[in-house]
Amino acid sequence: MSIAAISVISIIAGIICLLIISIDLISRPQIMWIMNIVWPVTALYSGPLGLLLYFYIGRQVPKEKMESQMQGMQGMKENHMQSHSPFWQSVLKGALHCGSGCTLGDLISGWLLLIIPVTILGSKLIGDWIIEYVLAFAIGIIFQYYAIKPMKNLSSGDAFKAALKADTLSLTFWQIGMYGWMAIANFLIFHHRLDASTPVYWFMMQIGMLCGLVTAYPINWLLIKKGVKEAM
Repeated sequence: MSIAAISVISIIAGIICLLIISIDLISRPQIMWIMNIVWPVTALYSGPLGLLLYFYIGRQVPKEKMESQMQGMQGMKENHMQSHSPFWQSVLKGALHCGSGCTLGDLISGWLLLIIPVTILGSKLIGDWIIEYVLAFAIGIIFQYYAIKPMKNLSSGDAFKAALKADTLSLTFWQIGMYGWMAIANFLIFHHRLDASTPVYWFMMQIGMLCGLVTAYPINWLLIKKGVKEAM
């Protein structure tokens, strides 16, 4: 089977898993609303692995039961309701939360750069990576903002500062893993700059996101352990 065929299968699998989770979330919405975006986006790049993680550590009780529980828990903050997960699961959710913002940023920038190519230091690849990082960072901070603000009941300014403090390292380490893999793909596997208009590029990006999860997990463990980032 050709790499192009494998790429198409992997992308379709990711889309199918995204749809399965999205449909399930209609009756089982997440307590923290931003996770309703995080889980489908996670499945988009991780496919069946993301689907398995969702059903194992992410799926909530049905909406009706949740509403009943919420009535008896008035005044309780979201972070308290989320605090019963084992630590490794909280770290994984934090890394996936960070990675979903990065994924959306990279997805948007990949298509945007097809329309408006950017060359930096004479290299389109460097231009791609810088724009991808900027967009991934911006969307990732927005994701973190909407996680921290309700958990800590902060003002908008304080929530933004807390989001920067909590996720700057996490986002950067995620992108390091992704860029590391894409460098291998571009320079060692295919020996040319991959084009975002091809399925192979997006298949390599799917693998790159999983590499990003690997490099972001340890720093999320440290940030949560030190209290810099909230457990999810």
